[in-house]
Amino acid sequence: MTASLRASIEAPPVTGRRRSRRTWLVTVLLCLASVAMLYPLLWMLASSFKPADQIFGTASFWPQQWIIDHYADGWNSFGFTFGRYFVNSFIVAAGAIVGNLLSCSLAAYAFARIDFKFKKFWLAVMLMTIMLPYHVVVLPQYIMFQEFGWLNTFFPLVVPKFLATDAFFVFLMVQFIRGLPRSLDEAARIDGCNRLQIFLRIILPLIRPALATTAIFTFIWTWNDFFTPLIYLTDPAMYTVPLGLNAFLDSTGESAWGSLFAMAVLSLGPVLGFFIVAQKYLVRGIATTGLK
Repeated sequence: MTASLRASIEAPPVTGRRRSRRTWLVTVLLCLASVAMLYPLLWMLASSFKPADQIFGTASFWPQQWIIDHYADGWNSFGFTFGRYFVNSFIVAAGAIVGNLLSCSLAAYAFARIDFKFKKFWLAVMLMTIMLPYHVVVLPQYIMFQEFGWLNTFFPLVVPKFLATDAFFVFLMVQFIRGLPRSLDEAARIDGCNRLQIFLRIILPLIRPALATTAIFTFIWTWNDFFTPLIYLTDPAMYTVPLGLNAFLDSTGESAWGSLFAMAVLSLGPVLGFFIVAQKYLVRGIATTGLK
């Protein structure tokens, strides 16, 4: 065997080289994109340990002097601790999760399994509400809740969730339930189960990934919601975390940036923790929706 033939056999194929270069390039681009996305969070974390005059006064990323006073000042900046805002946000988020899981699953079961008059029409109306901007219904809802005497309470933030107002989650569960074989329902009906028993004993256990996805998104969206609590809550003791963070800002320019960044870092903890714990359920719920 000649040396040139041996070299051509032992040399890796050109396509393999191109593929490895492409993989290397994609990896580098993804790393750069990750750094660009994480930089604001890392800068906020570093700024929470900087003295107030160094937050915007120096170009250095790392603090020249590490302090933790911003965390103590931010936690006790108001007439009560910042933990009050965490408690309020947890109450609202918990109520929203329970409401969405209960109402959206029932509505999805009705659309996916029960035949009733004008079902396709009402399903289309439900899907069209996804395209309806929330700001369109703010004024009618505000007037209605004002008539109910619910202003400055958590009811406007929680009660609508028990009425299946989040059409996205209804659609998510409809697609998931449609992927389940109807023979399960028929077998349960032969055994004497009614519709409610079929829903509780058959459907709910099988759509746990979709329920987990609904719970995760509901928690994140409710925890980060600023606009809705701003409309209905006026008492500072009733504020949620986003409104509490906004209280550190002053239109005259005397904003407590160090305390704001410190409390913003703490407010990310529940969201990141909830997401890390339930990440596998989120991926499974999205990946398997409508494919079973």
